Amino acid sequence: MPFMNRLSLSKRAQILHMLVEGNSLRATARMADVSINTVTKLLMDVGCAAAEYQYHALRNLPCKRIQVDEIWSFCYAKQKNVKGAKAAPAEAGDIWTWTAICADTKIVPSWMVGTREWRTAYKFLADLKERMAGRIQITSDGYNAYPMVVEAIFGSNVDYAQLVKQYGEPSDGQKRYSPAECVGCVKKAVIGNPKLPDISTSFAERQNLTMRMGMRRFTRLTNGFSKKAENHAHAVALHFMYYNFGRIHKTLKVTPAMEAGVADRVWTLEEIAALVPDAEPKKRGPYKKKNSN
Repeated sequence: MPFMNRLSLSKRAQILHMLVEGNSLRATARMADVSINTVTKLLMDVGCAAAEYQYHALRNLPCKRIQVDEIWSFCYAKQKNVKGAKAAPAEAGDIWTWTAICADTKIVPSWMVGTREWRTAYKFLADLKERMAGRIQITSDGYNAYPMVVEAIFGSNVDYAQLVKQYGEPSDGQKRYSPAECVGCVKKAVIGNPKLPDISTSFAERQNLTMRMGMRRFTRLTNGFSKKAENHAHAVALHFMYYNFGRIHKTLKVTPAMEAGVADRVWTLEEIAALVPDAEPKKRGPYKKKNSN
């Protein structure tokens, strides 16, 4: 694991605080009076450590109602501009973050960064299944990859439904920047016996807003978008570490991790920063005088 041995713990926590509150890497570097490379290195180190910690900690969860969704962003350039982009990396273009949220504890037990295709959906839902303690009800949007993948992963040991929304033109006539207006929705049971009142994606969609507010690279119409898919994934891991363990949910009055029984306190940003251990200083050998001959 990489180490952060040049910054004090309080300084690392200060930088992380800026990042999780929606500041870009360069803005954080300016405010913290450090180099952009320092901020990037810290993001990479803590992102790796946060992903590793949550991979092991978020297990045997008592969730019963899970909502899943995908949120769009892009890496390096928008998909339509990739062909004309100079020195575009292989991962340039659309990048999707798949998220699952528990409707009761509000914890995000699983997420996946990748493409919007069934292969990514399979990895995402397989990871989700491993974290659950028992049978769950899942609600997704109408994306056609979900039914096949849910059945392949869970079989009949799940209650699964889709909430299919129907959209129309914005009522105010704005088309370029305004999203389509939802004019109706259809609840459709797919597997098992999902409870009708619990068929909803509201919490998952609200989590999308939390992500856009908490990570600058998800903000639309800015130049703060991700330039590397790897750093995009690190930012997502840091975001959910802070969301699950370090941020009190206004409705719950505790963190989602505390509500789910996987934490007994509110984590400080110093504790999150300390997930990356300090390197021991290098020991210097005895001084040897050079032979002048």
